Amino acid sequence: MPRLSILDRFRPVGAPGPAGPAGVPAADNQGPAAELAPVFAALAADVVTCAALVEDARAAAECDVSQARVQASAIVAQARLDAAAERANAATRVAKEAADRDSQALEQAHHEAAALEESGAARIPAAVDKVINMLLAPQRAGQQ
Repeated sequence: MPRLSILDRFRPVGAPGPAGPAGVPAADNQGPAAELAPVFAALAADVVTCAALVEDARAAAECDVSQARVQASAIVAQARLDAAAERANAATRVAKEAADRDSQALEQAHHEAAALEESGAARIPAAVDKVINMLLAPQRAGQQ
């Protein structure tokens, strides 16, 4: 039996003119499966090719994900190293700032102590005179 096409599904009808018998399917038992079988057979190679492309894409994606995980791991490790170094730098910076503040406070305290010593040294003669006068006051009162 020759290969059927979609056009072979209907019997030919008579020439134009008076009404005649209507066209009816010539082969009901074969149906659409027989018509589509050659199409699917022609597409079989393409389906296999597509499946291979999908599998290759999955393998490439898995490789990319693996590489991304390695890169992410390296970035995290470097960030941890950088964080430790940055903490050490921050601790050094804070210690230096504290030492500078302490040095400034000590210098200010030395200046204040020197100023107090000067003002105290200037008051010593007057204080000595006052103490001597207080000690000698009873004796002077007795002489008069």
